[in-house]
Amino acid sequence: MVEQRSIETRLFIDGAFAEAASGRTFATIDPATGEEIAHVAAAGAADVDRAVGAARRAFDEGPWGRTTPSDRAKTLRKLAGLLRENADTLAALESRDAGKPFKETSFRDVPRAADNCDFFASAIEQRVGETFSARRPFLGRDREIQSIVQYEPVGVCALITPWNSPLMQATWKIAPALAAGNTCVLKPSELTPLSTLKLAELCTEAGIPDGVVNVLPGLGADAGAPLVSHVGVDAVAFTGSEPTGTSINVAAAATLKKVTLELGGKSANIICEDADLDDAVEGSVLAMFRHSGQVCLAGTRLFVHDAIYDTFVERFTARVRALVVGDPQQLGSDLGPLISPQHRARVESYVASGLAEGAEVLLQGARPADAALQKGNYLSPTIFAPTSDELTIVREEIFGPVLSILRFSGDADAIARANSTRFGLAAYVWTRDVSRALSMANALQAGMVWVNGYFLRDLRQPFGGIKHSGLGREGGRWSLDFFTEPKLVCVAR
Repeated sequence: MVEQRSIETRLFIDGAFAEAASGRTFATIDPATGEEIAHVAAAGAADVDRAVGAARRAFDEGPWGRTTPSDRAKTLRKLAGLLRENADTLAALESRDAGKPFKETSFRDVPRAADNCDFFASAIEQRVGETFSARRPFLGRDREIQSIVQYEPVGVCALITPWNSPLMQATWKIAPALAAGNTCVLKPSELTPLSTLKLAELCTEAGIPDGVVNVLPGLGADAGAPLVSHVGVDAVAFTGSEPTGTSINVAAAATLKKVTLELGGKSANIICEDADLDDAVEGSVLAMFRHSGQVCLAGTRLFVHDAIYDTFVERFTARVRALVVGDPQQLGSDLGPLISPQHRARVESYVASGLAEGAEVLLQGARPADAALQKGNYLSPTIFAPTSDELTIVREEIFGPVLSILRFSGDADAIARANSTRFGLAAYVWTRDVSRALSMANALQAGMVWVNGYFLRDLRQPFGGIKHSGLGREGGRWSLDFFTEPKLVCVAR
């Protein structure tokens, strides 16, 4: 267990770190070793009251929402700079707490967190209101009517983030919320709270006023539930599992809160017979096995055209066999551990289900034999060739390194089967034919479709899904739309 003096583990409320009112803590565990990293204060309902009260005062009485967009943008850019200055510390902390390969946290997640702050700083500076002029009769004569639409902050926002990319997800929600002039209470996952607590410290250093950002690590039932249902909260932005998102939507409805939900996926990845096989193989490996498949966008249903099925599968499985499962702190590791022993057991139960239901095994995953990895939650990839799209492994979100490869015979076949799911987050198509790609993209039931690429991210793009994959969109103007309310001011003269 590391020295807790080097890691802040208390709640962050009204500009200061504090113990939980109950005095309770929980252990955050290194998924790679099973060792305790630190004991973290466990927020409860009393702490939620304190944090929401602080955010409410900061919104109603404080300066943040009354500052100009350019002033808020300056502060967000300072926060971005501090994230970059502390990049090595944050990347190492994130890698250890989440079990994510350091090369991902260092080269992707922390830079993206800083980019989120810079992006929304610019976005709020460029956001403009609208003015409409008209002439209307009123009280016996024509009047000149000036209609002004201005965008105001929503108020106190509850931001609930997942464990797989905690820092990036925190800034993805905090940055637009703050840019728009809101205050917030952020609840990180109890599995990965440490980088978010460090973010709170950097927010103060950047000059964000007390009470504007509050961070409550804790269990979902103890901290998340009372936060979502709190009458002082005006909006809820959540990223996580489908069941939790459903519960949040129900709880938020009682007080008519605004809600955005980014939930699970069972994304189809379609390899056409004319695809560039080099790109399709490499891109599909990345789309499936980044962070050991613990990614909502994972292309877990891989549809391959009959004409290239054997060739593609041979090359794909060879590439997956070459992936290195190992210590996430080492740059040579491609796959780190799963987040917890319980989650690994859940993923293994899906593998057992696939075997029991008769799916052909192309590559059998296992816990590593290396003694140095025995205490971690490691699990190497499993690849199935299911006999039916109705198998459990094809229909359910596994959130681990378990892939189903399925044959298809034509575009209509691939589209119909890709759409045969309750999820609708993302889809991928690999083809050299642009017209074909656009036709398939139009027919796929998904909030996002990538052609000849995986998660090619532009922060101006909308992010989110349809069906059971969520409600609303994040990113670009869609985030600012969620975190603001349009107000009409109509002047007659």
